[in-house]
Amino acid sequence: MKARTIVLTVVTCFVGLTLCFAGSPMMGTWKLNEAKSKFSPGSSKSVTVVYEAAGDDMKCTIDGVDGQGKPFHNVWTGKFDGKDYPVTGDSEGNTRSLKKINDHTYEAANKKDGKVVTSGRIVIAADGKARTVTLDGTDSAGKKTHSKAVYDRQ
Repeated sequence: MKARTIVLTVVTCFVGLTLCFAGSPMMGTWKLNEAKSKFSPGSSKSVTVVYEAAGDDMKCTIDGVDGQGKPFHNVWTGKFDGKDYPVTGDSEGNTRSLKKINDHTYEAANKKDGKVVTSGRIVIAADGKARTVTLDGTDSAGKKTHSKAVYDRQ
């Protein structure tokens, strides 16, 4: 009887976590809408972003083509709690943080060796069909950058 109670408790926890993540408007696949986006010269294009549950964390996988036409792939796994989590495959940063402000707004920061290189906001439209990422930062030459990327839900 004890084993059965423990198993049911664990299953209930996993179902609860799945439902919490499934209810997040951030979850799913997003494709960059280049026509609606504004970038600094040399920015990435043809980008697809996928948010999915990974245990009790979120996994964000980004694939695209950089400003020089080279493909890139990076992965971040963490929580929307504002803490830094490692990111792999990102030439501009080695940690990323996301903080949930409300159901449709998140703050983001990308850091290289503890120093913020880009920061900004992610805002999901009320209808959940579009996501706008506004980022400000400094490139490797020390020049200020600004981008506004609009993504459509797939």
